Amino acid sequence: MSEKKISYEAARDELADVVAKLEGGQSSLEESLALWERGEALAKICQEWLDGAKAKLDSVKKASE
Repeated sequence: MSEKKISYEAARDELADVVAKLEGGQSSLEESLALWERGEALAKICQEWLDGAKAKLDSVKKASE
């Protein structure tokens, strides 16, 4: 995991907040860049969780065949 065991739900919720702030357009360029970078990191964390879940499901599916 990219961060100290942040849950999928926590990463997803924070990512939604980041997107809302960026869409609001009230941030400075510097703040927007920092938000973008945080959003990229959160998206990566979410993808890692989803990839892990898919691997587990694929493993269970393969074992039951």
